[in-house]
Amino acid sequence: MRYRLLGRTGLRVSELFLGAMTYREVSPEARRIFDLYAESGGNVVDTASMYGESENVVGELLQGRRDRFVLATKYTGSRDRTDPNAAGNHRKNLVLSLEQSLRRLRTDYVDLFWVHVWDRHTPIEETMRALDDAVRAGKILYAGISDAPAWLASRANTLAEWRGWTPFAGLQVPYSLLRRDVERELLPMAQAYGMSVTAWGTLERGVLSGRYNEPGAPASRVSPDSLSERERTAARVVVKVAGELGVTASQVALAWVLGRGVHPIVGASTVDQLKDNLGASGMALPEEAVRRLESAVEFELGFPRDFVEEVDRSPAIYGDAVHLLDGR
Repeated sequence: MRYRLLGRTGLRVSELFLGAMTYREVSPEARRIFDLYAESGGNVVDTASMYGESENVVGELLQGRRDRFVLATKYTGSRDRTDPNAAGNHRKNLVLSLEQSLRRLRTDYVDLFWVHVWDRHTPIEETMRALDDAVRAGKILYAGISDAPAWLASRANTLAEWRGWTPFAGLQVPYSLLRRDVERELLPMAQAYGMSVTAWGTLERGVLSGRYNEPGAPASRVSPDSLSERERTAARVVVKVAGELGVTASQVALAWVLGRGVHPIVGASTVDQLKDNLGASGMALPEEAVRRLESAVEFELGFPRDFVEEVDRSPAIYGDAVHLLDGR
């Protein structure tokens, strides 16, 4: 397992994050998964306050080795659906959600505390100041934002820079060969601010693992009959490339995300699944394979990205020496 720095911090985080969303009990299999992940060099466990029993399970599984892990959890989701103030990104819910998570996780601090989703009713200034207070209190070490528009994350980090608050070090988004829309605004924004990017849904509910390609494949997270032709086409190309490289389709799909500088969150439910996913670490896909994967299904950046890239080398706009500019 290789490591990268979290945003513009010195914190080392492993290439692959372990997602704990589906954990409901401290089973022997869950223990084996955590042990294998740790033995392989993985050090980031990602959960959330609204993932049912997940935080309790993670807290139990990390007993005796908590400080060796980068523990990440999220808040926004409702703690009590009958209470209108038990949800959202305002200060009250942040404070109470964090305290609840700390109790469940059996720890006195969280390494990476994510804003789970954009709350359009809470000013981002309130959220950023409350997060900074939690950092200063030692209850969280770093902050991140998940499932939010680029302009919001950009405004948040600009406010943090101007006011001396803790900025977002990470961005969490859905990203896969089938879902690349974050390339339009979110990934360039993250690069400009030096934010680490983590991705959920990289295997698209198992579609890109190739499990639904065979005739008569049983339904699992999705029904094979519900797949669109676009999904089937992408899966076929991933499986074909995997066969040529002598690896699995899941490893190819994850390696493509890793190659984009993004940390996949792997939500393995069995040790065998995790072993397979870990095989993507350090895998470099050939350029020709990447071209085939990316051209398998249609994707357009859209305006303004496609227009800006089209005119980026235009002498009419940037002068006759534009072709001599190397850029960043």
